[in-house]
Amino acid sequence: MSITSRNFGKTADGKQITLFRIENSKGMVAEVTNYGAILTSLFVPDDKGRAADVVLGFDGGDEYFDNPSFFGSTIGRNANRIANASFVLNGQTCKLEVNDGKNNLHSTFDGCFNKRLFKAKMLKSENAVQFTIVSPNGDQGFPGKLTATVTYKLTEENGIEIEYTAKSDKDTVYNPTNHTYFNLNGHASGSAMGHKLWLKASNYTPVVKGCIPTGEIAPVAGTPFDFTKKTVIGDRINDDFEQLKLGKGYDHNYAVDINGRELIKIAELTNDEETRTMEVYSDLPGVQFYAGNCISKQLGKGGAVYNKRCAVCLETQYFPNAINQPNFASPVLKAGEEFHSVTKYIFK
Repeated sequence: MSITSRNFGKTADGKQITLFRIENSKGMVAEVTNYGAILTSLFVPDDKGRAADVVLGFDGGDEYFDNPSFFGSTIGRNANRIANASFVLNGQTCKLEVNDGKNNLHSTFDGCFNKRLFKAKMLKSENAVQFTIVSPNGDQGFPGKLTATVTYKLTEENGIEIEYTAKSDKDTVYNPTNHTYFNLNGHASGSAMGHKLWLKASNYTPVVKGCIPTGEIAPVAGTPFDFTKKTVIGDRINDDFEQLKLGKGYDHNYAVDINGRELIKIAELTNDEETRTMEVYSDLPGVQFYAGNCISKQLGKGGAVYNKRCAVCLETQYFPNAINQPNFASPVLKAGEEFHSVTKYIFK
C-alpha cells in the first residue's frame, strides 16, 4: 500500500493542483485530485490480473475546468435536480441557478464542488486521501456555512471507498454524490451497453419532462427499468417506453430496497466479457442510474474518444427533488448535526 503525489497543473488563479496516487498490494490503483475532489483514474485487474483504467477522465488538471459531463466529480452541495430551481426551508425561499431548462441540476455548473480546490491530507495509515472544503453561507443559494470532507480510501479487497461528512451552522440541504463514469472493459473501449446490471431496487421514481420525479414511487416489474435480475443494459434502452424517451435512455433514480441507513450491496455491474465485476454498496435511499446518454464526443485520457453511452454512472444519493417532495426521504441537514455517508465500489 502506498500514496504518492505529483503536480497536476494550476488553477486559473495560479494555485497548484495536486494528483494523488493510491495503490494497494493487489495491483489496483486510484488517482484523485484536490481540484474538485475528482476521481481521475481507477486501474483494476481483470480475472487474469491484467489492469485497465475503468473510469472516464482527462490527462491534466486544466482539462477539468470545463468537464461538461462531470467526469469523476464530487457533486455538492446538492446532486441531481431540484424543480424550478428553488425550495422552501424553515419558511425561507432559496433560489438556485436555473441551468437545466427551468430547473437546477447539480447545484451550479461553474461553482459546484467539482470546480473548487479542496484542502488535501494524505492518511497513509489508512491508504486514503481526505479532501476538505468550507462552503460559505449562501453558497450556490444554500443556507448555512458548511464544512465538508470527502475521503477516498483504497482497500485490500480491491474497493474504492468514498466517505462523506459535513456540518452546517444552519439548517440546509446537503446531498453529495460521486459522478464517476464506469466502463469495465476499459475507459477507451467504446460502448458500455453490453455491460450487465443488477439493482437491489423494486421501485423507481418516474419523471416528467426535465427529469423531475412526479412524486410517485413506482414498481419496475413489467417495465424496461427492471434490473432485479441481471440484464444487459442495451437490451431495452431503446424500447418504445415513455420514461426512456423522457430520459433519452436510462437517467432515473431507483428507490433502493433498504431498511434504515445500513450499508448494503445495492448494485452489481459486469463487463461484456465477464472479466470484471463491480459491486456497489451504499447507505442512502437512492441511486441514479445514468447510461451516458448525453456524453458529447470529446477527447479523454490518452487521446481516447468518448461518445454517447460509452460509460455508465451509479450515483448514490437522496432522491432528485427530495427537498420539494414530502414523501421522499429528506435531504435536510440540521444545524450542528453531522452528515455521514459511505459508498463503496468493490471489484471482483
